[in-house]
Amino acid sequence: MLLALLTTPALAAPAPAAPPAHAAPRTNADPLPRPDQVGLRAALSAAIDRGAPGAAARIDDRGTVHAVSVGLADRRTGRVMDGRERFRIGSVTKVFTAVVLLQLADEGRLDLDAPVTRYLPGLLPGDTVTVRQVLGHRSGLYDYADDLFARSVPGFEAVRTRVFAPRELVDLSLRHPRLNRPGAAYAYANTNFVIAGMLAERLTGRPVAAEFRDRIFRPLRLRDTFYVHPGTAVPGRHARGYLTPDRAGDPLVDATEQTVSWAQSAGAIISSTRDVDTFLTALLSGRLTSPARLREMRRAVRVTATQAYGLGLRRRDLPCGVSVYGHTGAVQGYYTVAFATADGRRSLTAFANASNNGPVLDTLGRTLDAAFCGVPARRPGGPGTPSAPPDVVRPSAP
Repeated sequence: MLLALLTTPALAAPAPAAPPAHAAPRTNADPLPRPDQVGLRAALSAAIDRGAPGAAARIDDRGTVHAVSVGLADRRTGRVMDGRERFRIGSVTKVFTAVVLLQLADEGRLDLDAPVTRYLPGLLPGDTVTVRQVLGHRSGLYDYADDLFARSVPGFEAVRTRVFAPRELVDLSLRHPRLNRPGAAYAYANTNFVIAGMLAERLTGRPVAAEFRDRIFRPLRLRDTFYVHPGTAVPGRHARGYLTPDRAGDPLVDATEQTVSWAQSAGAIISSTRDVDTFLTALLSGRLTSPARLREMRRAVRVTATQAYGLGLRRRDLPCGVSVYGHTGAVQGYYTVAFATADGRRSLTAFANASNNGPVLDTLGRTLDAAFCGVPARRPGGPGTPSAPPDVVRPSAP
């Protein structure tokens, strides 16, 4: 089954072991160890070994950039991945969508604790689901993507060029009973962020693409970031994305061209490692919302021993005591891991141009330890001393 735009604990890359009970969490004042570039390259190389054509990662550490890329961006031409390619970021889109709604709340145009039906009358039965519950995946709504992609390749080919109205996707969800009472429990569903996009359009009277562009893309000068729905092409230089069939041994399917209409504001943004790092740094350093709204985004409800979810923002608690905020994403052809420290001073974005491959997602998750927990303790000259040459380190681009 396709791991479709998901970050549910059962399907995302297994989280690292929880920090020891005696280990105090790091604070923003604690210096982070330097990134482990050898470990970063090892994680990406492991993704290649497990079936991804290519993979890349970028760490922005207060303006110093560590960039690593391995493998191929295009299997047909043999073009090598160089880390500057554009790619589909999947559910990392949800953070962008949440920012739009939090900005509308800052402007007094949206009450997070109001029922969705105040703004979208008749969309949902009753008036018990609030905007806050939608952004925190606590609405209880069923994830329609579970039905669309019960079989990966046939499911994808059925929607590759299809254009859905957002209401169609919500109606697909409403064919199923609610998973739980609204507010009772976390249950990840793309349905929630399709509704979030509908809210943005209703409140502004403009397409969500225009809100992304004018509120986030242009102010942050994200030159590689686009919302082209329902267009099918990835603009400019990009990594081609490959879907792994359900049956072992079948050839990879080039899934690059697609509408991603089945996901829309839940997962259709195109970006680059540079731009996603820039976005997370801006968000967590307080440049995109008021301090109060950012606190609400980060106020996370624990969903596993090492993961929690706020408003469109996931927290991962790493073994070294560092907590990072961001999201993961899966869309046909691509996996993404994108997180930053609580203050935005260090960010990581990593991606592989493969999907429906659990081992690739597992190994991509290991980039978090390399980026934020740093170089493991090693005796000088002893076993484990890195011998690989340093990866690209360059000043951050404006």
